Amino acid sequence: MNPPNIYQQHLPRTNANHVALSPVAFVQRSAEVFPQLVAVQHGSRQYTWAQTHERSARLAAALAAHGVARGSTVSVMLTNTPEMIEAHYAVPALGAVLNALNTRLDAAMLAWQMAHCEAEVVITDTEFGAVMAQALQHLQQQHGRTPLVVNVHDSEYPGPHHAVGSLNYEAWLAGHEPLTQWPGPADEWDAIAVSYTSGTTGDPKGVVTHHRGAYLNAVNNAVTWHMPHFARYLWTLPMFHCNGWCFPWTVALLAGTHVCLRKVEAKAVLQAMQSYAVSHYCAAPIVHNQLLAAPPEWRQGITQQVKGMVAGAAPPAAMIEGMANIGFDITHVYGLTEVYGPACVAAKHPHWAQQDVAEQTRLNARQGVRYELQDGMTVRDPETMQEVPADGQTMGEIMFRGNIVMKGYLKNPQGTQKALADGWFHTGDLAVLHPDRYVQIKDRSKDIIISGGENISSIEVEDALYRHPAVAACAVVAKPDAKWGETPVAFVECHAQTTVTAAELVAHCKALLAGYKVPKDIRFEPIPKTSTGKIQKFELRQRAAAAPVPPTKDNA
Repeated sequence: MNPPNIYQQHLPRTNANHVALSPVAFVQRSAEVFPQLVAVQHGSRQYTWAQTHERSARLAAALAAHGVARGSTVSVMLTNTPEMIEAHYAVPALGAVLNALNTRLDAAMLAWQMAHCEAEVVITDTEFGAVMAQALQHLQQQHGRTPLVVNVHDSEYPGPHHAVGSLNYEAWLAGHEPLTQWPGPADEWDAIAVSYTSGTTGDPKGVVTHHRGAYLNAVNNAVTWHMPHFARYLWTLPMFHCNGWCFPWTVALLAGTHVCLRKVEAKAVLQAMQSYAVSHYCAAPIVHNQLLAAPPEWRQGITQQVKGMVAGAAPPAAMIEGMANIGFDITHVYGLTEVYGPACVAAKHPHWAQQDVAEQTRLNARQGVRYELQDGMTVRDPETMQEVPADGQTMGEIMFRGNIVMKGYLKNPQGTQKALADGWFHTGDLAVLHPDRYVQIKDRSKDIIISGGENISSIEVEDALYRHPAVAACAVVAKPDAKWGETPVAFVECHAQTTVTAAELVAHCKALLAGYKVPKDIRFEPIPKTSTGKIQKFELRQRAAAAPVPPTKDNA
């Protein structure tokens, strides 16, 4: 062993010069420096940063009094309300782990997830009281767990309230003095959250993230998006999804304002933008499409520049172009739960602004390059682990490496080892690497369509369909074919008051695509979507596979 060099002698790591990185520090600073600025706006409810800090400190004290500490799990069944923001601040402040539940899950899956992460406390909005009562019954009967349950009665919820038990959130907070010292993590590698993947095949995976990654990606969001101090951020993205892509902590970093929204509907979104001078929002492509399709009069009064971030699925180029045409500045990002939400951006070069809208759209439709604080992102052959040529043609798998990659999957060592094999996180997304090293997704590995030995990107076909003015939403999947093995089938939803025939869409696609890529089978049916707006292709594949398999006469 080599002797220590001069820089390793008499220069110890101490509490004065080393602190574990944690995003809860942003909350404390904004409350200290900007106490009177508005932190949270939720209908008639408004809290400053001083008040938000105090409420979060009361929640932390109440949780601590119940025994919540480092390594404990707190599950929350909440919409985008002040209480959800407070949970993102208070739970990590104790070094505990936040489990934000998907509000659209059924009782059995909710119970399974709470059992799997060993939740000790459950905070639930009374809108979900009925399903949570069933879930908690499942949890007790099938898993032998009985967590403490706290009810949130949101004054902005107009529907019936179903309390589970008798403990009220506001009374619970009032019964505890604010915690004066926030312990935070003992180590920045400590878990900050566990978020569950969709589990479309088998049980979902519990993605465990850490304080260091959440801190860095919160900063990433601000740097990547050129997001200024005091931004007014509208919660169109569910906070239960990847912890709101770390934006609960980004807004705290910038002493901005959280503009809460219980339900995402185009009119409500545009009204909030007008009423609260919203500057930023995030959403899946389907939400942006809804805003694009909304009557122009709904956008009246929005005089400020609004910046939108799109991710969650590969956005159609037509949507990016359409949003630009109505004055919204859209930034395209890409990521997964395993990388804290977005970890890649179609970073805009200054000279792109000199291109026409069509060329700007083409450039911005690519997934892009790694976030500033992500160490590595590339496209590799998953078999050889060699990087693919940067030719825009050769497909491989997108892989990430760095501080903004999960710790792993909870209680799933085999899954963790497979996902993080060879020093890279394997996403399962197939893409090409362009000469400028910008990545462009071609498909999920499970969504690629192989017809007659040729690969067909469902995303490319969908992009062509979206360029027809009647198409509001579409999804393309493979269906079995006796001659070609697989052929594309398109599921389509049209805008209100518009009509189009299957033959017209086929002709439209033929003008944009090679013949073998054109879907001959087009079905006008409702498209299943997740709560975050992602299209559930596994259900569509089941629909397509359930149909008879006639031989295709023409695939050229």
